[in-house]
Amino acid sequence: MTAKPKAPPILVLIAATATGPLALNLFVPSMPGLVGLFGTDYGTVQLTLTLYLAGVAIGQLIYGPISDRIGRRPTLLTGLAIFALSSLACAFASSIDLLIVGRVFQALGGCAGMVLGRAIVRDVYEREEAAPVIAYITMAMAVAPMIGPAIGGILDSAFGWYAGFYVVAAAGGAVLLYAVPSLHETHPQRETRIDIVSLLRSYGALLGSKAFLGYTLNTSFSIGCFFAFLSSAPYVTINILGLEPQVYGFFFIIVSLSYISGNFVATRLSRRLGIDRMILLGCSVSLLGALTLTTLSTMGVISATAIFLPFALVAFGNGMSQPNAIAGAVSVNPAIAGAASGLMGFLQMCAGGVATVTVGYFQDDTGYGALAYALMIGSAGALLSLLLAIRATAEARAAAQAANE
Repeated sequence: MTAKPKAPPILVLIAATATGPLALNLFVPSMPGLVGLFGTDYGTVQLTLTLYLAGVAIGQLIYGPISDRIGRRPTLLTGLAIFALSSLACAFASSIDLLIVGRVFQALGGCAGMVLGRAIVRDVYEREEAAPVIAYITMAMAVAPMIGPAIGGILDSAFGWYAGFYVVAAAGGAVLLYAVPSLHETHPQRETRIDIVSLLRSYGALLGSKAFLGYTLNTSFSIGCFFAFLSSAPYVTINILGLEPQVYGFFFIIVSLSYISGNFVATRLSRRLGIDRMILLGCSVSLLGALTLTTLSTMGVISATAIFLPFALVAFGNGMSQPNAIAGAVSVNPAIAGAASGLMGFLQMCAGGVATVTVGYFQDDTGYGALAYALMIGSAGALLSLLLAIRATAEARAAAQAANE
């Protein structure tokens, strides 16, 4: 049996993972001011956000399989360099078009840590041991969106819209300098050239795996719940309830802390219970939160606490299930863990996009029914997807045992 490579410092993986989400959210407070500054309309300015998300989705498809071929270290270092340089280019953008292009490249660089952090963890840990480590990494993806808007708003008010890009460029550069001496290669069994046909075969093998689809759909439904919340909750809180934006911000912090708490529970219990039981536990908690929200919506109870507290329960459950489902997905075929991580990330972003558009279409001016039903569908879908993964994993183990007899 081949020995596992030595694990790199967990801090470098956490920092690399946080760069992309931080750049996404830190810029949001500066968007309204760019309309007058660049003499454009808000729809065009929104492309700096929309195309960033598209860049993250597509970039994950690229980085994962490439890292399976040429290694995690050179792929991640390249992504961090692209992120730092494109962030600096955004700060010097003289037009909205140049800023949009810079944001696309920033996304393509920033998603490297998101993909490769998961793949590196799977390189150095076995299936059941990977989930607690991934939980620490997913905490970074929750903390960064939580603090990003606040930091961005302060920088924009004090120095201007471009200040945030200097900060994320410096952060990306610092992570790169930290990674160069500390991040060693964790995927030694690789090829030195990139074969497009082999990349496509890797994706074909993953899409043909019921276990991979089960775990990936589980994470995608959970991500869909979060994006549905992002699409509906601000409108209900500010436009329907008439509350101030800072009230939404306060409750959003509660939701973020709830998700982080679920991650923390995953770091403590995943090794003891196993990933499938942890996913089941997390999905059950999330479904309870969705049922509570749906019941309150049906009863006509509408308030910030009626929306955010049940969703905090959904977020807590997702915090427990997500790291374990990710570990399950990237463990289906460890030889192509990078491709698995990238394809999973792409499908997660697609699910988030579908949830955002769907909830936005059905949102009305009287309540939060669209959000409640979306969370019910997402939570139930996550649970059913887990059952598919468990069945497929059991069948694979039975087949392997029969072959050895």
